Amino acid sequence: MPTVLVTGCAGFIGSHLCERLLRDGYRVLGLDNFDAFYPRAAKQANLAGFINHPQFTFHEADLGQGPAALAALIIEPVDVVAHLAAKAGVGPSVREPAAYLENNVLGTTHLLEWMRQHEVRRLLFASSSSVYGNTPERPFREDAPLLQACISPYAASKLAGEQLTYAYHHLYQLSVLNARFFTVYGPRQRPDLAIHKFVRLLHAGQPIPVFGDGSTARDYTFVLDTVDGVARGIAYLLAQPAPLYETLNLGNHRPVPLLELIQAVGEAVGVAPQLEFQPMQAGDVDVTYADISKAQRLLGYAPQTSLAEGLRQFVSWLDKQ
Repeated sequence: MPTVLVTGCAGFIGSHLCERLLRDGYRVLGLDNFDAFYPRAAKQANLAGFINHPQFTFHEADLGQGPAALAALIIEPVDVVAHLAAKAGVGPSVREPAAYLENNVLGTTHLLEWMRQHEVRRLLFASSSSVYGNTPERPFREDAPLLQACISPYAASKLAGEQLTYAYHHLYQLSVLNARFFTVYGPRQRPDLAIHKFVRLLHAGQPIPVFGDGSTARDYTFVLDTVDGVARGIAYLLAQPAPLYETLNLGNHRPVPLLELIQAVGEAVGVAPQLEFQPMQAGDVDVTYADISKAQRLLGYAPQTSLAEGLRQFVSWLDKQ
């Protein structure tokens, strides 16, 4: 079976992806720098279920160290790179824009350089629905014009990553699939994300902050549905003989308004939410809404998990922690 390098393998989505690829029979090389954005122990727990798998090898490394440092670690041939490593989150990027651009843009450049130098020809790049900003046409299509769409440094870093992948595709014949993720949630979700925060607040008997009037909406996508799309994308890259360049939405095609989400989280926890309205946060978009017809056509991508079931699985996981 082919070998896949997964960057950000100890993170929320990356750890689920490693488990899926190992189940599918791939050889998996995992790379993570244990960024201090949330505790190292949480990421080590993410790795615990597969760190000793005979087809998995872990490397602790930072892409910011450059392609030579990566070359010193990765000595076996790699067939596909799934590049999930990034500083994530809109709000923190507004507070620390330079750190996000340095990590996400320069780190991606170093990875692409390593790929060019070592003739690794296939890349799945984890992008974000944030690149659409407040694009008025909905649902969001991959061919939407995005000039001046980004309204946060995080979004700008992801769109810059897509532009870099195109440059390397054009210059060096890399096959690239840009996968735009839409508000992924589920077990192992980062503690700074809304659903994780809401459940903790409900357990503590505290009110839930509502930024704006509660009408903002997100296309919540369960992590295993997103990972299924990524796994299908990797198989698609491996099946194509010639260099290709595609951008796909991996969403759920159903925006959920914030007030509806809070109600659903309350039902999953068994607690009636108390609301605390606050001003909108800088960098937040109004709606995310994925047109997933292209991913359905090319990959057979079809999300299966309802919001209620996904929240039930998340609450069950969090209660065990």
